[in-house]
Amino acid sequence: MPRTDTTVEIRDLIYLSEEGAPSRRLDVHRPAADRPTGPSVLLWHGIGPDEKDVLAPLAREIASHGLPVLVPDWRSDAPDGGRSHLMASLRYVRDHAVEFGGDGERVVLAGWSAGAGAAMGLALRPAATEGVRVIAAVGVAGRYDLPARSTGTAPLADLDSTEADAGAGADAVPVTLVHGTADSVLSSSHSRDFGAALRTKGWPVTSRELASDHAGVIMTEYDPARGLCVPSTSEHALRAGRETAAAIVSAARTA
Repeated sequence: MPRTDTTVEIRDLIYLSEEGAPSRRLDVHRPAADRPTGPSVLLWHGIGPDEKDVLAPLAREIASHGLPVLVPDWRSDAPDGGRSHLMASLRYVRDHAVEFGGDGERVVLAGWSAGAGAAMGLALRPAATEGVRVIAAVGVAGRYDLPARSTGTAPLADLDSTEADAGAGADAVPVTLVHGTADSVLSSSHSRDFGAALRTKGWPVTSRELASDHAGVIMTEYDPARGLCVPSTSEHALRAGRETAAAIVSAARTA
C-alpha cells in the first residue's frame, strides 16, 4: 500500500439511530485516490464519551497508507457501558465499508485505551462479533485485566475460557499490542503482561513499545483546559503516532 499525502474525511455519518436517544455518529477517513478494495479499519476511542475527534490524526495517517478508517463516537457512560454502540459500529463497517473503498468482510479492529480492551475482548471471543470477520486486532495503550466494554469480561480472564483455547490455533485472530514506554496513565506493563499471557496460550502476537506517552502514541497531547487529547506537533508524538499507524497497517497487510 503506497503512501499518499491526500486523504478524504467524511464526517458525522449516522451509524445508530435509537428512539428517544441521540443518533450515534462516525467519521470516515479514506485515501482520496481510487484503490482496489482492501481491509477496513474500525478504530475505537477511549473512555471519554463521544471522542472520535481525538483519533482523527491517527486515522488520517492510517488512511494515507491506503486503508479506509471508520471512527465512531461511543459512550462509556451508557447503561451497558457502550457495548451497543461498539457493536453497532462493527455492523456498520460490515454493511457499508465497500462504499468507502473497504471490505466489510475483512475488518481490522483497533482501539486506544478503553477502546483497546474492547478490541481485545472481541479478538478472544470471535463468536461475539455477530458474524463480522475480524482479521486482526490492535490494542493501543490498553489495559486488559478489566472488563472489556464490548464483552463485559476481562480479556485476561477470557484467555482461560474454552472459546479462547479453541481460537488459539491456526484460525486465531492475530494480535498487535502498542504501548508508550512513558505512559503514566496506563503502564506499559499491562501490554507486556497481556502479550506474555497470549503467547503462553499460543496466540500470534506482535508487540511494539514506543518512546512516548498515553496521548503521544495516537499523535496527540493532553490539554487539561479542555479535558481531552488534542493534535500534537511535538516530535515524539508525531513519530510515535506514525509508528502506531504503521503497526495497524502492518496488521492489515499480514492478516
